[in-house]
Amino acid sequence: MNDLIGFFDSGVGGVSVLHEARRIMPNENYLFYGDNAHAPYGPRPLEEIRALSAAGIGLLLERGVKAVVIACNTATSAYAEIVRAQHPELPIIGMEPALKPAHFARHGGKVIVLATAATLKLEKFERLMARYGDEAIPVVGEGLVELVENGRAQTPEAAARVRALLEPYSDKQIDAVVLGCTHYPYLREHVQAVLPHAQIFDGREGTAMRLKSQLEKYGLRSDDAPGIVEYRSSGGPEAIALMEKLMAWMD
Repeated sequence: MNDLIGFFDSGVGGVSVLHEARRIMPNENYLFYGDNAHAPYGPRPLEEIRALSAAGIGLLLERGVKAVVIACNTATSAYAEIVRAQHPELPIIGMEPALKPAHFARHGGKVIVLATAATLKLEKFERLMARYGDEAIPVVGEGLVELVENGRAQTPEAAARVRALLEPYSDKQIDAVVLGCTHYPYLREHVQAVLPHAQIFDGREGTAMRLKSQLEKYGLRSDDAPGIVEYRSSGGPEAIALMEKLMAWMD
């Protein structure tokens, strides 16, 4: 098989997940669609998030993708169960804040879960907190998605914004920080600068490995040629240029 694997995100953040998938499965072909015109999804009402997710994933399905990765924690929480019920024939892989491994990495301290407002208030995260949320502190990453979407992740402005969010916890024992949005890995160095002793977790590798196992389960793996990546965006050519830049930055 050499069909496309579809990746969907509210913007450019899911490129961080796509990068991990390409590292593990370089012979696959990927189609990435970012709904940059409507990013960020985090502050939007649930029904609007679902409508935007349906439209974006619909574009991937129209291309006949063999699998879908919802490379967005917010869209996963709001829409993954719905689209799985609609398309039981397709592997559909979503994101989940990496609270479980962070919980088991604790050694007497606390875990910060940095995520969007929508991710933190939806039922999927509440279930995760009920199981692994002992000593976990949810923190809304207000303004962070916008910085990444505007190509300003590696700027003093971004460092200052991360510092403002996390410095109130710098006097506590923070054992781990969960990056609960796919945009946030581009801000990782700023997080580490504020909390240098914390271990940082995100869900990228776990999602990519889940994709690999599902492709194998369905007999859909491609191993015969180097793969390609196609980018599409509701935000125009500038957004696509940023996707390509972020992919190269992670290499």
